[in-house]
Amino acid sequence: MPAFNALLATQFLHNSLLDWLLAALAFLVTFLLLPFLRGRVRARQARWQDPPGDSPTLDLLALLLARTQPLLLLLLALYLAVNLLTLPAKMDRAISVVVIVGFWLQVGIWTGTALRFYILQRQRRSGRDDLASQSSVEVLMFCAQLMIWTIIAVLALDNLGINITALVAGLGVGGIAVALAVQTILGDLFGSLSIALDKPFAVGDVLKLDDYEGTVEQIGIKSTRLRSVSGEQIILANADVLKSRVRNLGRMPERRTLSRLYVAYDSPAGAVAQVSALVEQVVRGESHTRFVSCLLAQLGVYALEFEVTYFVANEPGVNIAQVNDAVNRGIVARFAAAGIGFAYPTRRNV
Repeated sequence: MPAFNALLATQFLHNSLLDWLLAALAFLVTFLLLPFLRGRVRARQARWQDPPGDSPTLDLLALLLARTQPLLLLLLALYLAVNLLTLPAKMDRAISVVVIVGFWLQVGIWTGTALRFYILQRQRRSGRDDLASQSSVEVLMFCAQLMIWTIIAVLALDNLGINITALVAGLGVGGIAVALAVQTILGDLFGSLSIALDKPFAVGDVLKLDDYEGTVEQIGIKSTRLRSVSGEQIILANADVLKSRVRNLGRMPERRTLSRLYVAYDSPAGAVAQVSALVEQVVRGESHTRFVSCLLAQLGVYALEFEVTYFVANEPGVNIAQVNDAVNRGIVARFAAAGIGFAYPTRRNV
């Protein structure tokens, strides 16, 4: 027994063998026990929630556990083991630096994960949990993570004993200089943030900006991309988009159709009196339409000019062009059956 005690008291790198064994035990217990507990928590998550997904707090806890890096567990175990030992100052300092950097990296990952979870939860509660809103989430996350990692870097440097007062002052002056140099890029960046927060349009909406018209394909950090009606892709800077008068055709509940019918003067008077009724029957006969009026707007030079107004529902699955085509074909067929002729410009020699 004295020999065993003497063995445990054997010094190695200024620590007894007992201290090394205790440090190794603390390292193994921490490194093996924490992953085991994390697995148990994730395995029991479904039992804690009734129904599943009913508890956002438990969902967030499970998500944070899933995003906990194995490197953090290793560093935590190393930190607890090192506290039981007396190490040279340089080695102790090096281990402290590694642990602090690893800890703040994990804090940054946790913060970004929690922020994304919060944004997605708000979207689900507001009923905008769709693919069109994902671009807004990415823009918000880019700006938020830029701020998060900047703060994380400053806090990590402060924990390492570095005087950050001069650094922050230098960053402030340098930031002003950089902002002046890249003000166009920053304008587009803040434009993307404004689009993400205000949501004047989303992916899939049909926009009309000045002379451009197209469907939004992507809302990026610097630019918004439209697919025009003629097929080409239009790339517009976010700052320019916000400066323009944007007409969001995709959020119109209905699209108005306004057209004119030119009826020949030599059409029978009784047939001409039926024009409005015939047009109304055709329009109301098509689905997703709302008839407004069919009026004799003008006695033209060569024709009786009827103005037709109706609306077509702007809903998914409704092809407005096909609806208008069906209405026009129906009008031609009804007019032919009623003996109503269409007029066209003619010249007579006298």
